[in-house]
Amino acid sequence: MSSHPVSFHPPAKAVQDVVPTMPAAWPVDNVFALFELPFSELLYCAQQVHRENFDPSEVELATLMSIKTGGCPEDCGYCPQAARYDTGVTAQKMLALDTVLDAAREAKAHGATRFCMGAAWREPKDRDLDRVEEMVREVKALGLETCATLGMLGEGQAERLKQAGLDYYNHNLDTAPEFYGDVISTREYDNRLDTLGRVRNAGIKVCCGGIVGMGESRRQRAGLIAQLANLDPYPESVPVNNLVQVEGTPLYGTEALDPLEFVRTIAVARITMPKARVRLSAGRREMGEAVQALCFLAGANSIFYGDKLLTTGNPDAEADRALLAKLGMHARHIVSDARCEVTEG
Repeated sequence: MSSHPVSFHPPAKAVQDVVPTMPAAWPVDNVFALFELPFSELLYCAQQVHRENFDPSEVELATLMSIKTGGCPEDCGYCPQAARYDTGVTAQKMLALDTVLDAAREAKAHGATRFCMGAAWREPKDRDLDRVEEMVREVKALGLETCATLGMLGEGQAERLKQAGLDYYNHNLDTAPEFYGDVISTREYDNRLDTLGRVRNAGIKVCCGGIVGMGESRRQRAGLIAQLANLDPYPESVPVNNLVQVEGTPLYGTEALDPLEFVRTIAVARITMPKARVRLSAGRREMGEAVQALCFLAGANSIFYGDKLLTTGNPDAEADRALLAKLGMHARHIVSDARCEVTEG
């Protein structure tokens, strides 16, 4: 059997043509053109961008915990925590500090480097922040990166969280502006942008992404990515969620998104936000190993890790470790001491 050298060719001119000359400028038409590329060309381009900015075999493990579940007054059509929908989720009080710290210690023991705390509020009251600040300080003292998602933030609240040591604040745009009103009516798109501005001004890193599979068109998915990529600067973390349909919510029964379209979304996010951590978030349990592997190939390098995402299921830690081992991938590690924190890998 004879052997022949393998030649690697640069991406087709079609890929190069849609990349704008100014990195921060991503017109929706250009983002849509990326979505329209042949699948192999798109993944090739995404993998090139990924390798220029990250170790392609490294994955960040983040754990998300609901510190206050249910009873939210919003009407987000995808959310089982909205009080107006009958989904079996009941309103609960905020968890005790010790409960949160036990979960954070367990997450760290299983390899997570970031611990995210979520509360089902439209916006936190100042008295709520007293307890959240304490959680942030104590979780950070464990050597974990801290993230919170608490709804809209008012004047001075982002600064309080920064003072407590919060590393990231999550506030998703959810979808494109033109589709937003089909999903949510109780919060304006500009409200979300205002909160992101407060987070940036306070010096907290931004975690911001969206949800696909809510019945939006491909062009509207491109609109979401364009909104994210044109934030100045774009988010350090970009969670991409695939709708988890929960009976009782308005979006229950929506036609499921084709898995390869989800992979395309990951690839386009990677190309347009080259230095961001692109995270596989909700809906990963339904994807299966092959689709997750394609997502990593497309540039995803972060996952939510643990058996639950707020109120919905997630692949368990053991299954995730087995998948990463099959793929020859490894978890990101953080080495920290009292003086400094250094990222390895």
